[in-house]
Amino acid sequence: MNQDTRIYQDNIYIQISKIGKAVSSPKRLEILDILIQGAKTVESIARETSMSVANTSQHLQTLLEVGLVIYKKQGLYSYYKLADKAVGVFLTSLQSLAEQRIAEIRRLRDEFYSGKEELEQIKMDELLQRLKDGNVTLIDVRPKEEYELLHIPGANSIPIEELEKHITEFAPGQEVVAYCRGRNCILSVEAVKLLSSYGFKAYRLEESPQEWFQLQDG
Repeated sequence: MNQDTRIYQDNIYIQISKIGKAVSSPKRLEILDILIQGAKTVESIARETSMSVANTSQHLQTLLEVGLVIYKKQGLYSYYKLADKAVGVFLTSLQSLAEQRIAEIRRLRDEFYSGKEELEQIKMDELLQRLKDGNVTLIDVRPKEEYELLHIPGANSIPIEELEKHITEFAPGQEVVAYCRGRNCILSVEAVKLLSSYGFKAYRLEESPQEWFQLQDG
């Protein structure tokens, strides 16, 4: 390999490694996971990640520099979102790979769900059949603006903070499936716990709306 070729390859991998450095922060990964749902303000992201606005802005700047996110100014606020669908596919693939390769992730999941029989999961194919049969109620417990951007067909929007107020709307004995932002989101876990405490048979769907549509298209 001549020197020019070596320099070229070295420089290419240096540039590619910038993506790796950008997603090496747990908080930046969480921010990307939140932005899969749609555009958010810095203040909104800060609340959801339990960070200060200043720290959130710094993380967003890092993601912005490597082109993983973009933003648009609307009035007094800047709304950040993923640069394109490829970023969401990359993040989903990264999470899936990590779960397959890192035993600690599986251990943490097993430990979290151990002894929580009420947190039964339902598979996508089974949910799809039940929706066709009309014998299950599907609820989206994310914020309403996320539901309006994209949701699983047939789902009702009931943000987690409003769920208890809507309990009386469910028919006695009705089976309910709750979903949120994906396997790392615990909003659906909280929903299933609440529904179970009221005597409903509730399930959680781990997949996000984005994963739902990816699988349907596949």
